[in-house]
Amino acid sequence: MTIYLLSLGAGILIGVMYALFKVRSPAPPGIALIGLLGMVLGEPLLPMLRHWFAG
Repeated sequence: MTIYLLSLGAGILIGVMYALFKVRSPAPPGIALIGLLGMVLGEPLLPMLRHWFAG
């Protein structure tokens, strides 16, 4: 839970910094969200595959 809160806080901090410096996000929001979804879905994939192949 703590890691998720730290990640959220870091994202908010970076968003505030982008706003202060008037910098646009380097990726379009839709593509960025799809990338994040892939990361969230892919993270548990390796342990699940190891468990499945181990029998």
